[in-house]
Amino acid sequence: MANPKHKISKARRDKRRSHLKLTPPNLSTCPQCHELKPSHMTCLNCGTYNGTAIISVEEG
Repeated sequence: MANPKHKISKARRDKRRSHLKLTPPNLSTCPQCHELKPSHMTCLNCGTYNGTAIISVEEG
């Protein structure tokens, strides 16, 4: 099995991990109901995408 030959310092380890981060999802506003929704997806509040009704949303 492969074993490390030298100890990796904390600074070198952290430099390697500097690009491993989570990014928040990109949210845009729906032009119909002005609620936040994920980009390029149907609005779950009003059911429209690109100005057309895709799914029917029941009130209540």
